[in-house]
Amino acid sequence: MAAPALTGGNFLFMQSNPNDVFIPEEFSEEQRMIFNTVKEFMLQEVHSMGLAKLASLDAEKDKDLVLEIFRKASELGLCGVSIDEQYGGMGLDFNTGLLFTEALALGFSFATTIGCQTSIGSLPILWYGTEAQKKKYLPAIASGEKGCSYCLTEPTAGSDANSGKTRAVLNAEGTHYILNGQKMWITNGGFAEVFTVFAKIDNDEKLSAFIVEKSFGGIELGKEEKKMGIKASSTVQVFFNNCKVPKENLLGDRGKGFNMALNILNSGRIKIAAGGVGGMKFGLEKCVEYTTQRQQFGKPISDFGAIKQKIGTIASHAFAIESGTYRIGAEVDKKHAELKQAGSSFNDAKINSMREYAIECAILKVLGSEAMCNTGDEAIQMFGGMGYSQETGVEMAYRDARITKIYEGTNEINRMLALGEFYKRAFVSKEINLGAAKRTIPAAILQNYNPFKSGEFATEWQYINNLKALFMILTGSAGNRLREKLVDEQEIVMNLADVMAMAFVTESAFLRVMKLKAKRADKTEVEMKTKMAQAYLYDALDVARKAANNALDSYCSGIEKAILKCLVRRMLRTYNVNPKNLKREVADYLITRAG
Repeated sequence: MAAPALTGGNFLFMQSNPNDVFIPEEFSEEQRMIFNTVKEFMLQEVHSMGLAKLASLDAEKDKDLVLEIFRKASELGLCGVSIDEQYGGMGLDFNTGLLFTEALALGFSFATTIGCQTSIGSLPILWYGTEAQKKKYLPAIASGEKGCSYCLTEPTAGSDANSGKTRAVLNAEGTHYILNGQKMWITNGGFAEVFTVFAKIDNDEKLSAFIVEKSFGGIELGKEEKKMGIKASSTVQVFFNNCKVPKENLLGDRGKGFNMALNILNSGRIKIAAGGVGGMKFGLEKCVEYTTQRQQFGKPISDFGAIKQKIGTIASHAFAIESGTYRIGAEVDKKHAELKQAGSSFNDAKINSMREYAIECAILKVLGSEAMCNTGDEAIQMFGGMGYSQETGVEMAYRDARITKIYEGTNEINRMLALGEFYKRAFVSKEINLGAAKRTIPAAILQNYNPFKSGEFATEWQYINNLKALFMILTGSAGNRLREKLVDEQEIVMNLADVMAMAFVTESAFLRVMKLKAKRADKTEVEMKTKMAQAYLYDALDVARKAANNALDSYCSGIEKAILKCLVRRMLRTYNVNPKNLKREVADYLITRAG
């Protein structure tokens, strides 16, 4: 019998059994075949035109070429991976969908095009649509016959999406909503036939959502945006001028559009993490290939410690983020099955299984996007002058990666969202059992809390649980000191979120290593993945120490500050490993495996 799904946010005080946690090594042959199919498609259809050509692709100038690749992808079934088979799609479970997204990362700008079609473009209809709406729209989206798009952001409504000014008014006959307003940064907008549009009905305070067809009329598209990166992806403004939308095209309940947007964005956030993992792995392959060939001072530059440090760091971060991403992807699937078994409708099960992991999705989006951007930066550094040239494509990867720290909510917003969701679940909905959480704190302070009692990872688990306990201590302290003012102290909120993030991802990495050991996986593989997890923990402790001290220096004083600073030093004391050797050994291992 499958273990029950982890409750979102409860990783802070619950100890997961490694046997109950999904790890990427457990993907089936069928799932790996899907991954390899997508990867091969990207190599054959996208990379075949050459990296220099890819770097100069333009959504407006090269629209026909981009749409030709889009059509080929749709013929392979790639546009319908998230859509159920009864509507013409592949009906992949959520975790396999994340694996699909990881493979998409090789497609550079084109990954954004397909990613929108299979995620934010189609999921609102799949999750919130009536049966009639699904039957009408999803088959054409799944087949790629109709491109789709998601219209939320406005010139004056970005992170504060609910402040949008787009309005919908029911006509006198009661048959159509008359839609007026402006949307911007609309991915796929230049060729989409179906738009999910968020607007306020009459004088409502909250958004509603509508399915809008281009054929309705009253829609004007702006010019393709000239962007820093993802240049081959269509991004336009969309203007609605007395657009007549049939009344039956209201999507979901009136006034529930903002909640819909949040749930769809939760899905998109963890997919950014999966794409980040794909980008980091691809970047590693290219960096290993180049640095083993590039000779300086009579030997490959991959022999130098400075290069090995970069390769080892990228690998350890990719390993840890990958561990957390697929751990939560599997939990989403488990929660969906639980809800269905308990009697939830298909739509409600999809919505609530995704909402459950809002905290973890926000954490993974932040860490995945930042690690991918760092990979692009370090890749340019390893390639040197050639990295700065369009010839190798590395500068394109750097530019394309940068948007991931902005869309699906900026990383600053996601840090605040993670902590805000924690407070809401702990103090409002009571979904997080604070009593159970607090019971772990005294033991952690006394340095004798190891849930696995003994073993070679006893030290690591002590650190992981100290990270959890320290987060609870600091969050409680900041909440007591600042109370309702805490929400305005965004710097402190982001510091606390970073401590929480380090606890979750390090735990995920070591649960994965423990499961691999229990499964008696290849000894060398386990040894190297253990070193990746240890290297990540070493870096994570640095992040957490800095974040904790920044928070304390920002709100605390006197004896309380002295005590809490002492706790930070005690609970996050120096991790006695050699980071240089760990990362060198990881790098050497990757070099022998060509990345």
